[in-house]
Amino acid sequence: MARELIVSPPPPLPPGTRAGLAELLQAYADMSVTRGIEDIERSLVHHSHDHPPVRDLNREADRRLSGLQRVAWALVRAVGSWPFLLIQVVVSAAWVVMNVGSLTSCWDRPPFPLLDLVFGFEIVLALVVTLMAINLAADRERLRAQGDFEMHVKLEEELRAVMTHLEVQDEVMLEIIQRLDHSDRELRRLTRRLGVEERTF
Repeated sequence: MARELIVSPPPPLPPGTRAGLAELLQAYADMSVTRGIEDIERSLVHHSHDHPPVRDLNREADRRLSGLQRVAWALVRAVGSWPFLLIQVVVSAAWVVMNVGSLTSCWDRPPFPLLDLVFGFEIVLALVVTLMAINLAADRERLRAQGDFEMHVKLEEELRAVMTHLEVQDEVMLEIIQRLDHSDRELRRLTRRLGVEERTF
């Protein structure tokens, strides 16, 4: 069982000296708090954003395209558009009308084998171009998936940094409260020993 050391209070001080001691105690408390704040500032965690910048994946995918791939994209856009469909309908109708309505010179008699040959060529060309476009879209999708992965890694790093910062803040707050409580108890003990009246602020 620990015994508490009882010290008899010092003799009362003159009134002018008590005010000086109160100022001295306040200066001691301020100095102790300042030292505590400096210690806490040294223990803080400073997060640095050292990940690579965000990339524009569409621009990067367009920059990777070769000349033939750009032509393929242009053909895909042209073939899959309403103007192309309307041109096809108009040309086919004109072809049929000119060959059926012409009594003397028809270059493609019904059932229009030459028109079938042209359509077959267009279908093969459209299939090849569509397959090329599917491959290009798959490459672009892989690039987008890589960008999503990088973004998720960055988010995870940022969240980890935020959580670490919050944990450090909790520890710092507890340390500040403990130091303030210790300083308050020490100040009260000194004021009791010196016989200085406590003032509430």
